[in-house]
Amino acid sequence: MIILGFDPGIATLGYGVISVEKGHNPQVVDYGVVLTPKEQNLADRLTLLEKGIKQIIDKYKPQEIAIEELFFAKNVKTGIAVAHARGVILLTARRECEKIFEYTPLQIKQALTGYGRADKNQIQQMVKTLLKLTKIPKPDDAADALAVALAHAQTNKFSGLFKI
Repeated sequence: MIILGFDPGIATLGYGVISVEKGHNPQVVDYGVVLTPKEQNLADRLTLLEKGIKQIIDKYKPQEIAIEELFFAKNVKTGIAVAHARGVILLTARRECEKIFEYTPLQIKQALTGYGRADKNQIQQMVKTLLKLTKIPKPDDAADALAVALAHAQTNKFSGLFKI
């Protein structure tokens, strides 16, 4: 099964694609980011995100898509922009794939490390270890998206609880 994970962002949207077969360790297929120029207006940036998301979905044809929930934002303006990006991800994902799941940052940390308050480095090290990579994926947004996909793979037997 192909799982696509997204780490929402307006300037940098991370994505991670993994393959999970029963009885085998997850394998990384691809990861990266969709970037939008900060000098463009919000509508144009959201359009660029939609095009990038659609291209990724069309290329990898995931059976399931996992998205990090927006838990809170210290900067309200940034939080609103990220919420717009999440909306574009949800809309595009729903049009292209029937199985969409959401996970809070706490749930992702818990699934990967067993500790809901794990720091960013601990999560990145687990992504590297679980996918048997030689180094931590960069940029951080891509590593975070792989963490979302892995969290979904780890909790797949309970996925009905997180399905949208």
